[in-house]
Amino acid sequence: MDETEFWELVDASREAAEGDPEEQADLLVDRLLQLDPEMVLDFARHFEARYNRAYTWDLWGAAWVLLDGASDDAFDFFRCWLIGQGREVYEGAVHDPDSLADLLDDFDEELDGDGEDLGYAADEAYEQLTGVVAPDLGIPPAASEPAGTPVDFENERVLAERYPKLWARFRE
Repeated sequence: MDETEFWELVDASREAAEGDPEEQADLLVDRLLQLDPEMVLDFARHFEARYNRAYTWDLWGAAWVLLDGASDDAFDFFRCWLIGQGREVYEGAVHDPDSLADLLDDFDEELDGDGEDLGYAADEAYEQLTGVVAPDLGIPPAASEPAGTPVDFENERVLAERYPKLWARFRE
């Protein structure tokens, strides 16, 4: 599976789910079940690599603004959700987290920002296909600390200055 096929699966499941992350995860599992186990592992590798790449202080700060706070777990689930939004939103956010203000049409704190189930879709599909737990993917683990310069999440002035577009759209 190449990167384009990965994003096509993500996009197709999101569109069919009409943006509901839980429904998207279910539909993604269904689509992955149509593939052979090795392709499912390829999908998992693509997902995990993007998940690890999004482990940055800048993105965590953007998640903090969008979600009005984001614990470690909430940021993990946010990164899964971000991947589920597709290539354009994901790449835009990784490059410039403040650009999420322009890239997101709507954002509902109750529904959006939590894609925990998306993070398990490939594992679930692989286990259903093979009857065993997915093997190690063979990619480097995420760093122990987010990349970049730490953000003082508790300081609203710092957040407003670092994420002016997000702050203006979602917090003012």
